[in-house]
Amino acid sequence: MDRARRPRSVLAVLTAALLAVPGITALSSAARAADADVATNGGFESGLTGWTCTAGTTVNSPVHSGSSALQATPAGSDAAQCSQTVSVQPNAQYTLSGYVRGSYVYLGASGTGTTDVSAWTQSAPDWQKLSTTFRTGAATTKVTVYTHGWYGTGAYQADDISLIGPGGSGTGQPPAPPAGLRATSVTASSVGLSWSAATGATSYAVYRDGVKAQTVTGTSATVSGLTASTAYSFQVTAVNDAGESAKSTAVTATTGAGSGGGSADLPAHALVGYLHASFANGAGYTRLADVPDSWDVIDLAFGEPTSVTSGDIRFNRCPVTECPNVESDADFKAAVKAKQAAGKKVLISIGGQNGQVQLTTAAARDTFVSSVSKIIDTYGLDGLDIDFEGHSLSLNANDTDFKNPTTPVIVNLISALKTLKAKYGARFVLTMAPETFFVQNGYQFYGTGKWGGQDPRCGAYLPVIHALRDDLTLLHVQDYNSGPIMGLDNQYHSMGGADFHIAMTDMLLTGFPVAGDPSNVFPPLRPDQVAIGMPASTNAGNGYVSPAEVTRTLDCLTKRTNCGSYATHGTWPALRGLMTWSVNWDRFANWEFQKNFDAYFG
Repeated sequence: MDRARRPRSVLAVLTAALLAVPGITALSSAARAADADVATNGGFESGLTGWTCTAGTTVNSPVHSGSSALQATPAGSDAAQCSQTVSVQPNAQYTLSGYVRGSYVYLGASGTGTTDVSAWTQSAPDWQKLSTTFRTGAATTKVTVYTHGWYGTGAYQADDISLIGPGGSGTGQPPAPPAGLRATSVTASSVGLSWSAATGATSYAVYRDGVKAQTVTGTSATVSGLTASTAYSFQVTAVNDAGESAKSTAVTATTGAGSGGGSADLPAHALVGYLHASFANGAGYTRLADVPDSWDVIDLAFGEPTSVTSGDIRFNRCPVTECPNVESDADFKAAVKAKQAAGKKVLISIGGQNGQVQLTTAAARDTFVSSVSKIIDTYGLDGLDIDFEGHSLSLNANDTDFKNPTTPVIVNLISALKTLKAKYGARFVLTMAPETFFVQNGYQFYGTGKWGGQDPRCGAYLPVIHALRDDLTLLHVQDYNSGPIMGLDNQYHSMGGADFHIAMTDMLLTGFPVAGDPSNVFPPLRPDQVAIGMPASTNAGNGYVSPAEVTRTLDCLTKRTNCGSYATHGTWPALRGLMTWSVNWDRFANWEFQKNFDAYFG
């Protein structure tokens, strides 16, 4: 006897019997078809919509199907888990499956109410299907599905993840994408949006150029902080307890022309350079009056504290014994005025390699404000550059939220800078020149970390930048003297080529989750607030790149052409420009950096 046929004959008998009883209907093929894929965006075609990832992104290659797949990279004690919680029915059978690549990749489900399950592969050099099944408990209405790698292994990929079974009831499914998105108002710095309500939505997420900008409960929003004369693309998703919909159809809006020359009346594209004003080295001393007109912002290096924690900043001009060609104070002040008359900005830069500044007390904060004000007033300067390096900024062990810092040296610096900005008004120029360790490294690590043991300086500039983002004229991170830094592609990038500058700048203009936490995102800066910091010559510092690589960097970021291996998340023609260490070293190198800037921007 063929045992496989016996259940069919029994089912036929039972079906006939049930049909003979009034009020009872046999299970139809339509009823059985209620099983569906209840996972959201399992093919990652809508980015990470619906997923929560500690260290994940989407890539266009390799993919199992479609145009996108998940790529996540374990680091330290983080296994790079991506998960989503879906609505299910109690006492129901489900099949979880997906395709993965990499070593020690896991696919599983938790919160099943019965036995949590997982499937894994030790090594999958090409796409391999993982599959497992489970039955939900009597009271289970939600299950979390996940994929992750393993500690110390490389990146893994996942694609086409599905959870097949009966869908949950009520709001168990994410809403449909909102329809009717349109721009209702446009100014030089904002765009108003509205859209139709989506059934079952409890809130809406607004995306600007693919990056989540805000969440609202109504069907309208205003996205502000935009750059004049710039085109932006907007999309909206609908959200409920079950997750987030796919993105709506995009709408594009171009901001108005504005009323002037952008941040602090700078030109559309600015060249920033540090001038050795208090010391001499192998580059020699350059008089302020001799700095060519190409330089739009000149940072006088450096104002330094009388002691690390005093807050008392002094600007001592280079003595004649060290700089025989140094100008007099009167000539120096006259040169400041001449530069300003020509539309240039002259700032005092505080810190540098030797100028450690720690505002540990309110008294030090107040002394900082008064002493910096005295320097600005004495020389008639336009503002202040913060170049805190070394151990000036670090985070206390319990200070884990960059949006709400508690460490005194951070809180006091923010307070001091806001006081100076308020004192001098809207035309006060505020710039910052942190090292990559204090900014982009915050994508992986922030402070001492959840379990301690990390360098407390990791990402320590982020709370300062964030708190001052509405007052900040320019951020020009030092893309030099840097170790390898992980970019948004979850690959490490090293100095010496355009890709490093492209990846580091893309992080600032796209925003990034701090310490890999997708619920704690450092928002993007405006492109007019960002300049790229580069050494002027091989003598100036590690990380020098040739003019051709500088040009490739600018082409990729402002035109999305001439890019290398790193794929940017946008195009930013309003990128403010370049910063270099230093004017003196560029003069020593026959003005190579300046000439390349002039040739590119005209």
